[in-house]
Amino acid sequence: MPVHNSEIAETFEHLADLLEILGANTFRVRAYRNAAHTIRDLPRNAAEMVATGEDLSELPGVGEDLADKIAEIVETGKLGLLEETIQKVPETLTQLTTVPGIGPKRAKALLEALDVRSLDDLKEAAEAGKIAGVSGFGEKSEQAILHELAQARDVERRFRISTAEDFAEPFLAYIRKHNNVKKAIIAGSYRRRKETVGDIDILVTATNGKEVVEHFVGYEEIDQIISKGTTRSTVVLRSELQVDLRVVPEVSYGAALHYFTGSKPHNIQVRRRGVERGLKINEYGVFKGEERIAGRTEEEVYDTVGLPYILPELRESRGEIEAAESGELPTLIQLADLRGDLHAHTNESDGKSTLKEMALAAKELGHDYLAVTDHSKNARIAGGLDERRLRKQMEEIDRLNEEVDGIQILKASEVDILDDGRLDHPDEVLEDLDLVVCSIHSGFNLSESKQTERVLRAMESRYFHILAHPTGRLIGKRKPYPIDLEKILEAAKERGCYLEINSTPARLDLDDVHCRMAKDMGVKIAISTDAHSTSGLSNLRYGVDQARRGWLEPDDVLNTRSWSALSKLLARS
Repeated sequence: MPVHNSEIAETFEHLADLLEILGANTFRVRAYRNAAHTIRDLPRNAAEMVATGEDLSELPGVGEDLADKIAEIVETGKLGLLEETIQKVPETLTQLTTVPGIGPKRAKALLEALDVRSLDDLKEAAEAGKIAGVSGFGEKSEQAILHELAQARDVERRFRISTAEDFAEPFLAYIRKHNNVKKAIIAGSYRRRKETVGDIDILVTATNGKEVVEHFVGYEEIDQIISKGTTRSTVVLRSELQVDLRVVPEVSYGAALHYFTGSKPHNIQVRRRGVERGLKINEYGVFKGEERIAGRTEEEVYDTVGLPYILPELRESRGEIEAAESGELPTLIQLADLRGDLHAHTNESDGKSTLKEMALAAKELGHDYLAVTDHSKNARIAGGLDERRLRKQMEEIDRLNEEVDGIQILKASEVDILDDGRLDHPDEVLEDLDLVVCSIHSGFNLSESKQTERVLRAMESRYFHILAHPTGRLIGKRKPYPIDLEKILEAAKERGCYLEINSTPARLDLDDVHCRMAKDMGVKIAISTDAHSTSGLSNLRYGVDQARRGWLEPDDVLNTRSWSALSKLLARS
């Protein structure tokens, strides 16, 4: 049975969590986390690389030992070291790390102080007011834990879009191999490119639905068959991702694709327009009385209600119907519109690849420029650069720009915004950089007013260009810190600053709603990868997905411009 990159990455992340709980060497823990990031970002399937005998030890942050462990996972479906480590840690203890705000270190602290070994233990201790007394927690932490535990009961499991892709695309390819299948497409929130996906809807046209269903349920990664009929089936993969299949006739394909793509509020608006015209619209077609008058294509469905085709990313009932009616739909940005990447790391800080490797990889992707934004000194755990090391890197960039044709490396830095709003490099250093990307990596627990004021003070610096990952969220792991983004956007417009869409699938920060807010307020956005390896540079497409959901057009995005044009936008008086 094939093993997916996300499964290998999750194995290493799980092992790292357990080792951290056990108090293992920090560098050893970090090695597993780094390998997890590398494999998760890998544009190729690691299992195929193992099968063809490629040397995985050459991957950034992997090495021979971890390459052997990847091969073990691929060949056996498990990792012996993880199995051994699980025996040393209460099995339920890792459940604690699923609660936002509780990482491995805090889980260990709760185990040692209160013998908390499960979510039930955690709830009991929080309700009894015991957690507030544990070092590193306090009353606010205790109340936040109770809140998260209460919410957890009502939250469905969702998969990051990149993880859903990892499982869904091979399944789709398998379905398309059947000789009866004419068309096959993934619909639902996946097609709308939402940042997380609850399940997968696959729509198929075929000459024999029953045969396709039999083929569908024969997929080797299926853990459970929920239902199976002649034209539909529901299964659950071993990853716990649910997949629904619908086989529809060609004459209904467009109507079914529209129906199953959603969103539900968008579909309701379209159906309401149909009713106003004496039409009935459902998954089988568009009907006038008993006669089906349209439904082969989505364009037909929209045309019957007096609208042009609306792209899936816009179908969220956020004004797209009105924009379509008035001829004001946006011309959405595409990946090919981007000229470069404005946020990337090398092994000088916490990246895995050298400066030259990152430059050549960016050139291979067709970029005109790449901003190298290694961390500033405050980010000690990330190997942040002090002024001396940054100056040395700037000199190396100058040499590399002389050596390598076809790509311009920008001298830049990801500069920490300190708690008092100062930037983590002095002005005499910042003034010599092409680009300054500013971000928050600490002090997440400040109140909304203090966090907002902190960023506003930082933006007063004439060297502040882009606010990176503006809310600090990690999807499914860490909630956004409290911050008034409307105030931040107002200040950005006034002062000539910009915000970032961080394309890392775990971040996708800004979200689509605030992208739209930025557009409406006239604040331009950078779409950057925050890549920590050469493979991470390919994540730009996820940021583009987010931008499209936020109605962004090429002119709304900074890095659709040449460096000459972009540098003029970055200049602040």
